[in-house]
Amino acid sequence: MLSKEELRARLRESLDTTIYEVNRTLRGENLEQLEEVLIRIGRGGRIPHWYEQLKTQQTLPNLDGKTIGSVIEMLLVAVLEKIIFHGLEISPLRINPARGIDLPDLDLGIKSPSENYCTSEPFFSAYERLIGSEYDALILLTDYQTAKKKPPLKLQIIKFKYLDKTQIADYRLCQIAKKHREWLLAENEAWAQKVFRFLAYVNQSDWRAKQLLRLLDCLQDSASVQQWIQQAYIDFQKVNKKRIAKDAAPIPTSDIESLQRINSIQPLYLGVIDAADNWVIEMQKDLARFPNSNEWARILSSPLDGQIGMSPALQWRYNFSRVFGIPQPTENDLSLALDTEP
Repeated sequence: MLSKEELRARLRESLDTTIYEVNRTLRGENLEQLEEVLIRIGRGGRIPHWYEQLKTQQTLPNLDGKTIGSVIEMLLVAVLEKIIFHGLEISPLRINPARGIDLPDLDLGIKSPSENYCTSEPFFSAYERLIGSEYDALILLTDYQTAKKKPPLKLQIIKFKYLDKTQIADYRLCQIAKKHREWLLAENEAWAQKVFRFLAYVNQSDWRAKQLLRLLDCLQDSASVQQWIQQAYIDFQKVNKKRIAKDAAPIPTSDIESLQRINSIQPLYLGVIDAADNWVIEMQKDLARFPNSNEWARILSSPLDGQIGMSPALQWRYNFSRVFGIPQPTENDLSLALDTEP
């Protein structure tokens, strides 16, 4: 019997065929071949409620986005079992409806964003932004947002991407962490832990945090640090002028003063590290902890090859636009920091 790793490898080799076959089923084609599996994994061992309409009318009922994700998971499992893995010695494939891994027999997550490229995911640890997920994931981009505006609902997967578990982490934060990891560890492990804690908990819509992120990016280049502090003052004035004109609360003067104080600390990189750590303590208070031993070991060994955007709320908000080739704001785009706070 093939291992989970071998099954994932077989899927990766057959992704084009897999998505082609799933899209066929979404057009109402070849459903009879999959019916046995759909009954087995359907609620209560019954054929799913949307099956008959898909088979006879080649359309889906008016379903919400979460239900669409379940439809795609079920059709994917049926395609894998009856077509892609046909002839292999495997156990019947399952879908895990509870919190956990979507396809436990492959240790594989399934994400099905639409054209906003985003999904909401359970939040376990802030350090997931750096170390990634526990499992690989198959990302299936659908045309749901467009299709639902033109009933009856005819859904298709328009792009797809397989991501390793370490790639399900924040691209920019990983780039900064990777740039400085070896140097920080050689200098002082406590500094490294402070930097990685900031990267894990940073709120990228907070003006001061956004500036600190830029300063950390050029941490080892004193001239660039000084340049960005000067630029931060210009941006501080620009943003507050706009906010005052809109009767919105201005950025506190203490925010720019805390950045300017970095210039009085030598070496400058220590001033940046302390300023970043002060932001974590001030803004996150008791919520922000240092990585535990498992997280720290993974940070040290990780390729830090995150490929997505990750922002925290009550849940993670995954943004897959980058992996599908959508242009991203440049790191020097100050507009990202404008008018994002109340």
